[in-house]
Amino acid sequence: MTPNSKVDVLISGAGAAGLTLAIELARRGVNFRLIEKLNDAFRGSRGKGIQPRTQEVFEDLGILDRIVALGGTYPKQREYRDDGSFSESDVVLGEAPTPAEPYRLPLMVPQFLTEGVMRERLLELGHRPEFGCELIGFEQDDAGVTARLKGRSAEETIRARWLVGADGGRSFVRHALDIRFPGKTLGVRAIVADVVLTGLDRDAWHRFGEGDMQRQLALCPLAGTDLFQIQGPIPLTGEIDLSAAGLTALVNERTGRDDIHVRSVSWASAFNMSARLADRYRLGRVFLAGDAGHTHPPTGGQGLNTSVQDAYNLGWKLAAVAAGAPDALLDSYEEERRPIAAAMLGLATTLLDALKRGEMRRGREVHQLDIGYPESSLALEKPARRGGLLAGDRAPDAPLTGAAGQPRRLFDLFKGTHWTLLGYEVEQLAIPPRPGLHIHRICQRADLMDQGGHFRQAYGLAPGDWVLVRPDGYVGAVVAAADARALEAYLANVGFAHDA
Repeated sequence: MTPNSKVDVLISGAGAAGLTLAIELARRGVNFRLIEKLNDAFRGSRGKGIQPRTQEVFEDLGILDRIVALGGTYPKQREYRDDGSFSESDVVLGEAPTPAEPYRLPLMVPQFLTEGVMRERLLELGHRPEFGCELIGFEQDDAGVTARLKGRSAEETIRARWLVGADGGRSFVRHALDIRFPGKTLGVRAIVADVVLTGLDRDAWHRFGEGDMQRQLALCPLAGTDLFQIQGPIPLTGEIDLSAAGLTALVNERTGRDDIHVRSVSWASAFNMSARLADRYRLGRVFLAGDAGHTHPPTGGQGLNTSVQDAYNLGWKLAAVAAGAPDALLDSYEEERRPIAAAMLGLATTLLDALKRGEMRRGREVHQLDIGYPESSLALEKPARRGGLLAGDRAPDAPLTGAAGQPRRLFDLFKGTHWTLLGYEVEQLAIPPRPGLHIHRICQRADLMDQGGHFRQAYGLAPGDWVLVRPDGYVGAVVAAADARALEAYLANVGFAHDA
């Protein structure tokens, strides 16, 4: 057994949630370790949809352009009839971008490509996952967590202020904490496989047997690769041959064609769909993130996105408390994210029912742009607002003009690890500056001007109002000029006392 080492945060699981959390901690200078029991990175395409809200998160993390360059948009779906004829339609109902919502179209990026970009970004920040390192036990006390790790050559113990279980639906951390994971199995077993095949072109998502759970099969070209993803329901019991020959036979049987041949299989899985939600996301100094806290059918492309946003929410809060903010800030993680997962499970299950009927089209309901935390303890309004943008809402983007004449974007001002305070048509600062808080005034005689009126339209502020934007791009507070002193108390609760 090697001697103890100490970190602020131990992250168990280096999938999308663990990587997002690691990037968030790394760019804030928090000491952590990211471990993964697998010996190598995940090779499958399981979560291939990147929703518009996650695209905004990835822009903040500095990886969106790389993600877009690797992937692509969803092709049209081509539904084949029994006589061989077909019809085509859009899988995703696209909307034109607006100044407030610059990304409104889901991307297709296979999960292994997305996570590869995230590992590259983490390496730029000076860190990398430790593969072949498994969490095998832990105990916690009032001051931290003592964890036992099993590496490729030895075991060790490590002391951490906090442990985050981002270790998937079968989470060791969740089981060790004896946190209940209630829900239901959905009576659907399915396969997903990444394959090289011949006989189909790559300009459509080929769908056969729609509405028939005995015959349904989808073959989708995976953007950024030479692979197709095969998806389809299978019998609830029995062995399934996931070899190239076995998948070719399945494809031929369900399509009625003999010209489609699976040449090789890079990854394949058979799984039972379920919808489950952990009873809690925090127990003492241990947290659950991603699939460790929620599992769901893959319909609607919600899972990876929800996991990324879990970690995005938790990361800045852990960093703030590590730097001296009140511990109570960490309670807002479960308060905010668990209801989002509950709603996502309902949506994914509803979309699964639609898929069973052969209905595939997806609209704004899957984009996650309307997710917010209006009931959060971190949402402050003085006075209470009756409409428009509310505390807890996603902070919209808007084009502005800098006093020097150059175009600016709100998202560029938000990008990074800081909080942002915006004053609309204010004459002077409401509170003194401090490290980690960027303050801007928006009016004709200030550093930013709203010449196109897009900020006024998106935010609906009255002259003299202040809006405080959190590091994760959500509105923390909206206060009128007469109530600006309330900002001091708010900032103290998140670690920004004036004498900090």
